[in-house]
Amino acid sequence: MAGQESGAVLQFAPFQSSVDEGFWHRLSSLKLNKLGIDDSPISITGFYAPCSHSQVSNHLTLLAESLPPEPSEQSSTPPISRGNRNRCSVPGILYNTNTLESFHALDKQSLLKAEAEKIWNDIHSGRAEEDCSVLSRFLLISFADLKKWSFHYWFAFPALVLDPPATLVDLKPASQWFSLEEAESVSAACNEWRNSSSTADVPFFLVSIASNSRATIRHLKDWEACQEDGHKLLFGFYDPCHLPKNPGWPLRNFLVLIYSRWNIKKVQFLCYRENRGFADLGLSLVGEAQISAPQEWRDELHVPNVVGWELNRGKKVYRCISLAKSMDPTRLAISAADLNLKLMRWRALPSLNLNILSTMKCLLLGAGTLGCQVARMLMAWGVRKITLLDNGKVAMSNPLRQSLYTLDDCLNGGEFKALAAVNSLKRIFPAVEAEGVVMAIPMPGHPVPSQEEESVLDDCRCLCELIESHDAVFLLTDTRESRWLPTLLCANANKMTITAALGFDSFLVMRHGAGPLSSTIDNRAEAMNALSADMSKFSPTDSDGGQRLGCYFCNDVVAPVDSTSNRTLDQQCTVTRPGLAPIASALAVELLVGILHHPHGIFAEGDIANSSSNGINEQPLGILPHQIRGSLAQFSQMTLVGHSSNSCTACCDTVVSEYRKRGMDFILQAINHPTYLEDLTGLTELMKSASSFKLDWDNDTDADDDDCVEI
Repeated sequence: MAGQESGAVLQFAPFQSSVDEGFWHRLSSLKLNKLGIDDSPISITGFYAPCSHSQVSNHLTLLAESLPPEPSEQSSTPPISRGNRNRCSVPGILYNTNTLESFHALDKQSLLKAEAEKIWNDIHSGRAEEDCSVLSRFLLISFADLKKWSFHYWFAFPALVLDPPATLVDLKPASQWFSLEEAESVSAACNEWRNSSSTADVPFFLVSIASNSRATIRHLKDWEACQEDGHKLLFGFYDPCHLPKNPGWPLRNFLVLIYSRWNIKKVQFLCYRENRGFADLGLSLVGEAQISAPQEWRDELHVPNVVGWELNRGKKVYRCISLAKSMDPTRLAISAADLNLKLMRWRALPSLNLNILSTMKCLLLGAGTLGCQVARMLMAWGVRKITLLDNGKVAMSNPLRQSLYTLDDCLNGGEFKALAAVNSLKRIFPAVEAEGVVMAIPMPGHPVPSQEEESVLDDCRCLCELIESHDAVFLLTDTRESRWLPTLLCANANKMTITAALGFDSFLVMRHGAGPLSSTIDNRAEAMNALSADMSKFSPTDSDGGQRLGCYFCNDVVAPVDSTSNRTLDQQCTVTRPGLAPIASALAVELLVGILHHPHGIFAEGDIANSSSNGINEQPLGILPHQIRGSLAQFSQMTLVGHSSNSCTACCDTVVSEYRKRGMDFILQAINHPTYLEDLTGLTELMKSASSFKLDWDNDTDADDDDCVEI
C-alpha cells in the first residue's frame, strides 16, 4: 500500500486472516456430533496480537478453541484464558451452511450490515468502552465438505465508513513524535500494560502524557477522568500491521467511537507495535487525523455504511482449503469411516449410540464366507474390536466367495484364515483392532484320543476365556456340532450370541436368549465383562421373569453328532447360492445392533414382522426378531419366535448347571459319548416315550372330543 501525504485520505491496512487446521477439524467434529443440519450462527473467538516484526503483519487467527466445546467436553474444556499477551480475544460469528449452494446464496451484504449494527450499538451504548474487543468483531461464512475434507470460507472484518473519510494530518514513527523523556516513559508504560495479566489482551487504550513527560496508560472508560487533568492524550491500539506509512484496520472503528462518543474531530493516535515482546517506538507509529463527519453521525439510529470482506489475491472471492492431502491416512480413514454413521444421527436415527458400537468387542467363530462378511459389516457399523477364530487355511476355492482373501493368501499351502482375515481387515481400515486365533473348536460326536485330551481341554479353556472377554459372539461355523460348545459357554456367561447358518438356498439368522442362570451369574465376572455405564441395560437380570428365547439347539430332539465323516465332496463343502451369505451376514450384524439399541437388550422379546403388537413398542431401528428364516428359491423371508427348551442340549438349566459343577470333565464326556447329552437332558426318555406311544385311529364319526389328543 502506498504511503500517505499530509491532507490525504487516511488509508488503513486491511486485516488478514489465518485459520489453523485444528479449527477445521474441530468444526467437522462439531458438525457431525452436535450440529447436524442445524445451520444457526455460532459464536466464535478469534485471536490477534500487535505486530512484532518489521516485515510481517500479524493475522487474526482461528484455533480449535475458537469454537464452543462439544457436549462431551463441556466439563473438561477450560474457558478461553484471558491475559495472554500474544492472544487478544476478538468476538466473531460463524455461518456454516449445509450445502455449497447455500454458501453461495448467502446475502453477504446483509450479514456484514448486521455485524456493523452490533458494533454501532456497542459504541453508542458504552459497551465498547467496557469491552473494547467488540470494536474488532468479525464474520466468517463457510461450507465444510466432510466427504472430501475441503472447506470453503470467507472472512469479513466490518468497518464503519466515515463519510467524508478522515484525512491525515501527520504520520511518523513514534520515536520521532515523542521527546526522549516521553519516549522512554511511553515505552515503560506500554511494557507494564502488556505485562499485566489484567490488561495484556486489552487492545484499545488511552495514553496520557503529563507536562513532566510522565506517561500513563488508561482504559477507554477513563476518558472523562483524563480530560480533567489536562494532559496530552493519544488514542492507542494494538496494530497488527507492519507497514511504515499505514495504520492497521482496527483504527477504523476506533475513530468512529472517538468521534461518535466524545465528538473529537482532531485525533492523535498511537499504532502500538513490538519487537521481541517489548514496545518498539521505531516500528510503532503516531499520527493525527481530521474527522469531519456530518452531525447525524452522533445519532444512534443512523447506522453508517460498512465495508470489510477480505480480499483473496486482490479479488473479492472466497477461499478454499483441502486438508485431505495433509492428513495422516489412518486419521483420514477413521473420519471417513465414521462419516456415514454420524450422518445417520442428523435426521434418520438421532438415538444411534456410536459409543456402544465403538467399544464393543466381537468374537467371530469361523472366518469363512460368513465370517468375512460379518467382519466387514461390523466395521461398517463402527465396531473396532474384532477377533476371528478359525483353524482352516485359505484354499484356492475361497477368494471368490470369502471377501477378505486373495490369490496370494492361497499360495504355498495357504495362509491360516484367521490371520489372513486380520491382515485384510487392517488393510481395509488401519484403525481396526483385529486379532486372529488359530484354533479348532472341540465338538460332540468327535471323540478325543486319550493322548490328545489335554490339548483339546486347553482349546476348551482358551475358547472359554475368549468368550468371557468379549461382549458379543457370532457363531458362523460350517457344522452343527461346532456350535454346541460356544452356545453352552455363551449361555453360561450370558453373552449376546448371534447364529447364522446356511443351506443351499435358505438361511437361518437368530439371536440366542439370555442364559438360564443369568440372575445368579458371578458379579465379579459381570463387572469384568461390562462395557461401562453404557452397557448397564444389559445387566444379566431378567426383571420381568418372562420366558427365555431359545438357542440354536432348543428345537432339536437329538444331541449334536459328527456330520462331517463319510460325506461326499458336495456334502463336505458348504454348497450355497453365492448371494446367500451376504444376506445372512448383514442380517446377523443388524440383529446385534438392534439388541444394543433395545431398552431390554439381551432380554428383549422376539418381534414378529407385520404383527399388530409391534407398533406399540417398536424401536427406532424397527422390530427386533428372534429368528429370521429366508429362502432364495422363493425370495421370501419370515420372522419366528422359539422359546427355550427345558431339554435343550446346550442352554437348558440342567446342562449349564452340570457344566458349572463339573467344568472340563463335563465337556470331555459330552464330546466322547454321543448319547450323554440326550441322557442328561431327558431326550432319551422322551424319544422312548414317543416310540412306545401308539395312536389308535377311530373312524367313528360320533367320537367324543375327549378321544382327541393334542400334541
